Amino acid sequence: MKIAIIGTGNVGGALATKWVHKGHEIVLGVRDQQSFKGKELLQNPNTKLMSIVDAVQQADVILMATPAMMAVEVTQSLGDTTGKVIIDAANIVMGRGPQGFTNVSDAILANTATRDVVKCFNTTGFNNMQNPTYGDTAIDLFVAGDSDRGKAIAQQLALDAGFAACYDIGGNDKFALMEQFAFFWINLAMFKGQGREIGFKLLKR
Repeated sequence: MKIAIIGTGNVGGALATKWVHKGHEIVLGVRDQQSFKGKELLQNPNTKLMSIVDAVQQADVILMATPAMMAVEVTQSLGDTTGKVIIDAANIVMGRGPQGFTNVSDAILANTATRDVVKCFNTTGFNNMQNPTYGDTAIDLFVAGDSDRGKAIAQQLALDAGFAACYDIGGNDKFALMEQFAFFWINLAMFKGQGREIGFKLLKR
């Protein structure tokens, strides 16, 4: 699969590295090709650097891992997204997000052509994307969106990143719930002193 990574910081970098080692082709889409975070990612195999528009055109799937406040601006810079799947990994935290929207995914949908927008990779820290395994158990992820195609791709990419499972929690109406769940992790990790090395696992019996 050809994947454009828009946002080459901690989350985008961790997933780019995991996915390229599972055989995917990675295209880093950046505004300034001379100065950008994550230059070390170019040392990975099957990884290219392009403008944002060119990266999107080369890719089947787009990971949006940019700050929530930049969601509208970045989405509008993608160019034609017809036929593409967009995976949104961002969260509005402490009210810092796109004006007029209660979650990032809705802001993306309002500013792009594709309807295949799903939310995933937002409910845990980048450290858990680098290593989702605790002892002999891998933690889980979750995905939401109306796009069945997008959810299927996100679920496969979650497995390729080493997560045990990626559970479908519903449609676009669950975007806000996903961000609330993300803040639950942030609250525990940052504000309640549990630290970043925590993760969620769905247990069944």
